[in-house]
This record gives sequence, C-alpha cells and structure tokens, in this order.
Amino acid sequence: MAYESSEPECSVPYRAGTEGYTSFRIPAVVRARSGTVLAFAEGRISSAADTGDIDTVLKRSPDGGRTWGPLQLVTRNGTGTGTAGNPAPVVLADGRIVLLTVHNAADATEDRIRRGEVPPADGRRIWLQHSDDDGTSWSPPRELTDQVKPPYWRWYATGPGHALRLRHGPYAGRLLVPANHSTPPDDPDGTGTEPRCYGGHALLSDDDGATWRIGYRDRDTDPTVAPNETTAAELPDGTVYLNTRSQAAAAWHRADAVSADGGESLVTPFRPQAGLAGPVCQGSVLHLDDRGTLLFSGPAHPAARALMTLRASRDAGLTWRTVHTVGGLPAGYSDLVRLDRDTVGLLYETGDFSAYSTITFRRIPVEEPA
Repeated sequence: MAYESSEPECSVPYRAGTEGYTSFRIPAVVRARSGTVLAFAEGRISSAADTGDIDTVLKRSPDGGRTWGPLQLVTRNGTGTGTAGNPAPVVLADGRIVLLTVHNAADATEDRIRRGEVPPADGRRIWLQHSDDDGTSWSPPRELTDQVKPPYWRWYATGPGHALRLRHGPYAGRLLVPANHSTPPDDPDGTGTEPRCYGGHALLSDDDGATWRIGYRDRDTDPTVAPNETTAAELPDGTVYLNTRSQAAAAWHRADAVSADGGESLVTPFRPQAGLAGPVCQGSVLHLDDRGTLLFSGPAHPAARALMTLRASRDAGLTWRTVHTVGGLPAGYSDLVRLDRDTVGLLYETGDFSAYSTITFRRIPVEEPA
C-alpha cells in the first residue's frame, strides 16, 4: 500500500483553552452508518492533569472530518466533579453507537489507586451509554463495574480509542473492548505501582452491549512486558490482533498478541514488538480488509512524544514499515477510522510546541501500489 503525496486535508475539532476547557486529550473516533464522523475526547476543565474534573465530550462531522459541529457534553462523573474519560466507542450493525467510559473521584490519581489508597466507590468504575441518532443524544449512563471488574483490581482503563464489533467467523457480532487493569503487589515489599502489576484484558458482549463479561486476562506476560493501554483490530479470518503500550523498563515500548477465539483467550501472552519503535504512548490499529493491510498510528520518535507516523503490516502484524509521516511536531495519543474506500481518518494530539495543544483530524488518502 502506498500513500498519496498530496497534503492530507486537516481540521482541528479541539483546541486547548477554548469552549470552557483548559485542555482536550484522549481522542477516540468512529464513523456512524450514516457517514457522520464522531470525535470523542476528554475535556479537562481546570488543568491538563490526568485527574480532576474531566468530562467526556464529542464533536460530530457530517462531511468526513472537514468541518465540525458544536461541542457536546456526553457524560460527566456524577454531579460534575471527578473524572469521566477513556472513551471507547463502537458502532453496532443497526447503527446504534455504544460508548464505554471510566469514572473516578477528582482526587483519585492513578498512583493512589494503584497503591490501594482509594476506596472502591471513588476508584475506577465502568459505565456505558448508547446513541440511536448518530450521537445527537445519549442515554443515561449505566454502570457495568460489577460485571467487568473483580474487586481486587485497582487501576482500570478502557482503550482508549475505538472498540470492535467483530464481523468475521464464528464470533461475528461480538463486541470487544480492549482494556487494562492493575493488581495488588505479589510480594510484601511491593506497593502496587511496579510495572509488573499492570495487566491486559478484554471486555466482551454477545448481546449488543446488554450484558458484559471479561474475556482474556493476560496473566503470564514476561516481566519485560507490562500491558497498559491496548488497541485491537480484527483480521479477515476473524483473528483479533492486539497491540499494547508496555510500561516495562525495556528497550521496546510496544507489545502485541493475537486471539483466535474472539477475545476469550490469547494464543500466546503479549510479546515485544520492536518493529514499532517509539516512546511510551498509546497507539491505534485499524485493518483495511480490502487492502489486506493492518495500520498502526503513533509517535515514532524513540524517546519523545513526537513525529506522528502511520506504519503498515501486510503479514498480520509480524513486520512493519513506515508508509506515511504525518509531521515532525510533538504528537501523542491517536485513533484511526476508515472513512471510505480511499481514505482513512487520523484523530491525534499535536501542536507546535506541545503534543497537547490541539486534537487534530487528518484525512489521509490511500492507493494501491503501482
């Protein structure tokens, strides 16, 4: 697959310091059945910090990401204080859009949660909403915590980024949300903040989101890999490819795995993927069935969140090559969406001097190699 040399179309749905929010972070994007593009983000009210008063917000585009409608508040934590973030949306066969988010109290930092210092009511709790009108309106949040989070898990995060509705093989129709968690330390001298306390798992639903359960749990990963934020893509044979940010202090910062049973289990535990060099950061994968290509988006600078790059694999994620360098500016989290046969969309954090100045959307044309 080759990428056209013409400059991709670019728009900016979110800009820090506007619309009542100090910062916008954590992009997630899907395309509704109507063609409307939905760009989700965390709207951080009083600061750019990962905790505090944070809402899940949305902007909608009727023209493939060229222009955007007004900001919509999708969900907030209770009466508005605290965090509601980590958006993980997915589009169902009938057009319904399902959205999972994770909530916690404003003072419940990841460090305190991982140390076991936060009571369960203030810790990470999982909620679900849906929209039947392309994101114009949303159902009240419904809590899923008891279905998908064992009581001893501490930290918890969905995605962030788009989730999957499987389309191939015996598990077609299943919803799969890649997620991660942390556990208490396994030795008396541990605090719970050690990288080995991180783990990966999947949330599964076989009834369009009415009920949920935990699928694979990555219990046996080598100490050189600590699964964190995870992204997933379905391959044409129904295999699910999973790619994760690794928190372990190793030379590689990404790892991958595959599931042959719709996310119930992993064929092998997560293993290092040195072909996707870059900093410790979230990334996104998307499979283009008609092209036979698996895409990955993420910063490619080896040590800094910068140099947003698309890389592609023609062998189901075994090997990777660079196919499009978006730019050399600072860049952080991202999410990929298929817009049409010839175009993919990239929603990503970037800015001239900070990766967190804007969330920008790029339409990137693709074509077959000559």
